[in-house]
Amino acid sequence: MERTFQKVVPTGADSWVTVDIYGNGAQPGLLVVPGVMSDAKGWRHVARAMTAWPSVVVVNRRGRTPSGPLGDEYSIRTEIDDLTYVLEQIGEPRALFGWSYGGLIALLLASERPVEHVIAYEPVAPGFGGHALLSLQEAHELGDWDHSVEIVNRQISGFSTEHVEVLRSNSDGWATLRQLSEPLYAELVALSLAEIPGSLASRAGLIDLIIGEDNIGMAPYGTSFEQVRDRLSQADVHRLPGQGHLAHVDAPEALGRMLDSLVRS
Repeated sequence: MERTFQKVVPTGADSWVTVDIYGNGAQPGLLVVPGVMSDAKGWRHVARAMTAWPSVVVVNRRGRTPSGPLGDEYSIRTEIDDLTYVLEQIGEPRALFGWSYGGLIALLLASERPVEHVIAYEPVAPGFGGHALLSLQEAHELGDWDHSVEIVNRQISGFSTEHVEVLRSNSDGWATLRQLSEPLYAELVALSLAEIPGSLASRAGLIDLIIGEDNIGMAPYGTSFEQVRDRLSQADVHRLPGQGHLAHVDAPEALGRMLDSLVRS
C-alpha cells in the first residue's frame, strides 16, 4: 500500500511527532513504533509490502526530522506519553507493533492501558547497550556523529569493521545514520533507567513476539529478547527465517508478510 498522508501530533507544550499513514486511514490497522537509529521513512518498504491491514500508521518518534526535539526531561515515560497522544489523535489500532526500543515502549504502554493486540520484534530490555554509554556520551558531547554510528554498530550491535565501512561507502545512507545517531545517547540513557513492571503488557488482549532466526540465543539481541520474553509467558513467539535485528532493512517484504500473517479477525 502507498502512503496517503502525514499527520502532525502535538505531544504537550514542548514537542510533537509526525505519523506516516498508509492505506485507508479511516480504518484501524497496524500502528508501528520504530526503535533507535530508525525513523518512519526507514519503515516505508515494510509498510508498502503489507496487504492484510486496512491501514499502516508509522510513528516518527521525537528526535527525528520532521518530528520535534527530545526535550530536556526526556525519558521512556516521554515515549509512552507520546504514543498515548498518537492513539488519542488517530484512534485505537487493531494492533500495535514495536521494533527493538519501540517494542519495549509498546509493551510498557500495554501495561497501563488496554491494547487489543501487541506485536514486538526483538524488544530490548532495560540496560541494553549500557556498556557503551560512556563512549556515546563523549561522542555526543563532541558532536562526533560518525563515531556515534561506529559505536552503535561495533560496540553495541557487534557488527564487523568491514560492515561499518560498507555503510560508510554509501554517502546518503551514512548521512542518514549520522542524523539518527543524534538522539541515541539520550535514548540509551532512558533505556538504562527504565524498569519492567511485574504487570508488563498485562492489559494486552494478545501478544506476539518476533525474533530473527539468526539472533536466537545470540548476544546482544537474542539474549535481550529472552529477558523480555521471560516476563511474557502468555506471548506467542514467531521466528523470522534467515534474518537478524534489521529485517526491516534487509528483508522488508518478508517482515511485511509475517506481520500480515498476524492479523487476527
